[in-house]
Parts: sequence; structure tokens; C-alpha cells
Amino acid sequence: MAKSRQQDAWGFFGDLLKERRETAGITQSELGRRVFVSGAYIGLFEQGIRKPQRDVAVRIDDVLQTGGIFERTWRNLINKSPYASYFSEVAELEAVATKICEFAPTVVPGLLQTAEYARAVTVAMHPFAAEEFIEEKVTARTDRACILKDATRPEYWVILHENAVRTPVGGAAVMARQLDHITALARERWVLVTVLPRTAGAHASMNGTLKLMEFEDQPPTAYTETSFSGTLLDDPAVVKRAQRAYDLLRVATLSPEASLALIESAAEDYRRCASTT
Repeated sequence: MAKSRQQDAWGFFGDLLKERRETAGITQSELGRRVFVSGAYIGLFEQGIRKPQRDVAVRIDDVLQTGGIFERTWRNLINKSPYASYFSEVAELEAVATKICEFAPTVVPGLLQTAEYARAVTVAMHPFAAEEFIEEKVTARTDRACILKDATRPEYWVILHENAVRTPVGGAAVMARQLDHITALARERWVLVTVLPRTAGAHASMNGTLKLMEFEDQPPTAYTETSFSGTLLDDPAVVKRAQRAYDLLRVATLSPEASLALIESAAEDYRRCASTT
């Protein structure tokens, strides 16, 4: 898979880190111990696979006596990302994940959104934003979906709450095309979609979205998000709890066949509604 500019830039960060660490005569394990992460994580930073948090970049500067170069580089790279600061690393991890499991309680996940749907969501969140800003956000969101058509695409599981299917984001015509897009991806076996029906009642992720990611050469992660922030989790015990929550969601969903039937029926309802307005 071709690397994005952001991945190349973080690769530069990693090369610089390795150079300064080796010049200082410090092992990955020693540096990790002194900045309060594992030596394995230092290795992932140096490979450009993971990004450090700002406080880790600051501690690296302190340990390696680099005069703030890693914090400044971190800020520069974060500011250049088209994503919110809390989501930037998640977008990069999606590109190298071998498996992604996602629960969407109210909105179709970004990886499945059409440009029309993404625009409606973005405008609703930023009603006074300039057109250039809206276009940048929409393009960044739809560009992420290229990983689903790549030869090394991840195994992608999605649980949609019925609310995400029934809420007419962008109007009936936009929703009909959005749901058609989802069913097309499912029929082509690029994604496995199931629906959690409203009749299921209370469920294991009542507080918001949930995304699980697995990788070939690094530990799994979990990501949760609200309207204004997101949290990337990699503590093994916490990730295990998130995986259990996803398992509980999965057993409460309709079968894949019944789920697609519901989505297709909803799309037809939207089409009828659009044709009468």
C-alpha cells in the first residue's frame, strides 16, 4: 500500500528519533523506560507506525537534550493533518490495520460515507464554515475509504444501530444513495454489516461509538469518540473490555442477511419519499 504524505512525514519523525537516540547511546528499552512507554513503542515510533502523544515528545526532548525539536516537529505534523488532533493517529492506524470492527450508534462510519452524506454531516457540525473548510473535511473523510479497495484491505466488520439507518442525514435522496452504497460494499464482500435493531433496547455501548483495530506486528487498540473528542486506548485490559463489549453487541444484531434486507428496505422507503417531494 502506498504511504500517505502524513505517513511519510511521521517516518521522518521516526528516522530523526532513531538518529538522536543512537547518537546519545541509548537503547529503545532505556529511552522507553525514561519517557514512560515501552521499548517496543519507541520502535514503533521510529518505524513511523505509531505517533507519540505530545507529552511523550516533550519527555523525549528532555531525555535526549534536543532543545524541543521533537515537540516542535510533533506540533507541525499534527497541524498539517486534515483530521482533528484526536483522530489523526486513528486514521493512520486504519491504513495499517489487518482487522477493523466498528459500532456506529447514530451516524454511518466515515469509512462507509458517501461524499454527499459526509458533506451533510460536516455542514451540520460547522454551519458557519467556509466552503474550502467543508470540502477539505469531506475529501479527507472519503479519501480514507480507499483502504477498503486496496489489495491489502483490512477485514472490516460494522455494526450499525438502526438509528443510523433511519435518520435522514442530507435528506431522503442522499440517504437512499448512502444506504445503496453500504449494501453494494456488503454485496461485494468488502465489509460485513449487521444492524442492531431499535427493539434490542439497552446495549453494551450505550455511551457512544466503538472502533477496534488489530495489526500484524503491534498490539490491538480500541477507540471511542464523542462529538468533541476521541480517545485511543491501548492498555491491554481496557482493550479486552472493549472487545467484550463488541462481542455483546454482535450477538444482539440481526443476521447479515436480515440486516441487508432492513437496509435495502429503508433505502427503498427513502427513494419513495424523495420521489414525492
